[in-house]
Amino acid sequence: MCRGQTWATIPLLMALLLVSPVSSAPLRPKPRLHDPVNPGCITKGAPKEGALNVHLICHSHDDVGWLKTVDQYYYGANNSIQHAGVQYIIDTVVEQCQLNPDRKFTYVEQAFFHRWWTEQTPSMQKVVRGLVKRGQLQFINGGWSMHDEACTHYVSMIENTAFGHRFLKEEFDYVPTVGWQIDPFGHSATQASLLSAEVGFDALYFARIDWQESEVRTRERSMEMLWQGSESLGPDATVFTGAFLDGGYGPPPGFCFDQNQCNGGFPVMDDLCMEDENVKMYVDKFVAAAQLYANNTRSAGSATQNVMFLMGSDFQYENADGWYKNLDKIIHHVNSDGRVNVFYSTPVEYTAAKFKENITWPVKTDDFMPLANDAHSYW
Repeated sequence: MCRGQTWATIPLLMALLLVSPVSSAPLRPKPRLHDPVNPGCITKGAPKEGALNVHLICHSHDDVGWLKTVDQYYYGANNSIQHAGVQYIIDTVVEQCQLNPDRKFTYVEQAFFHRWWTEQTPSMQKVVRGLVKRGQLQFINGGWSMHDEACTHYVSMIENTAFGHRFLKEEFDYVPTVGWQIDPFGHSATQASLLSAEVGFDALYFARIDWQESEVRTRERSMEMLWQGSESLGPDATVFTGAFLDGGYGPPPGFCFDQNQCNGGFPVMDDLCMEDENVKMYVDKFVAAAQLYANNTRSAGSATQNVMFLMGSDFQYENADGWYKNLDKIIHHVNSDGRVNVFYSTPVEYTAAKFKENITWPVKTDDFMPLANDAHSYW
């Protein structure tokens, strides 16, 4: 109580508050929809004709051994070297996808997923089978690991791929249809022909190509192409191929919401009662990034365009709630703005959308070797 105020004045003050006009302070908006996790967010969506469609690809790249051992990476041990615990990534992604049927996740490295799978109860395995059946959890590449392409023998590449594919077929009756070689340094024609086109992949995506080729392809809007990797097989071994515009496999600048890798990022604060409400800032930044990506694709200027935003990176989604809660808000507010159409997607769905575009794609017939970051930095 303020000094000098008496108890006798309290009833009078309360009466004045009841009859006085309501202040101009904004009231907290009521939830617009049923979403129990993030009230007010509409997250359902799909590609639309006549729109710039932004496919959000939720993913985590999990090296099967790099700075730590495979066991340390899985269990989250020895985090003084690198913070990474793959078991928690899969745990929380499965949990968050159950909370919202619109959410999706793409996973690659079967060495980790197989270990996690064997530790689950029958009831949890049933839940995961449901996510796979509904397309919320999708597997691409599907190898035991994401193998190198420069130093490996083709027999080892085949065995690595076959081992992971056999597990997915036996457990889920699942056959991967998209290649995802986002971390290797340089890409071989064997990967394109033998381990993409001839294994039945509809597309192959990766991040790193030589800086000079990247400059030319960006200028010519040819980062997406048809790759004929076999001189002898020719068009019979063709796979649709995409190299990522920025040479990496993370989100556009300012859109990382990972708790460990970017300290949670800067959250989307959409409460109108808050001083720091930042929806317009995020919407404008997102639309600008989408238009930048679209202007560097083959379909630039077309009525219908599709671009892919990779929402994730190395060992991300250990706390998937931080990612999905903010992405739910991004989807809702960007779609409410109306300039672009954004939704949860996967590389499989992105590929299907690209095939519907009436585009004549450039053709590549050699490999992506050697690889240099600049004039004096060769791998």
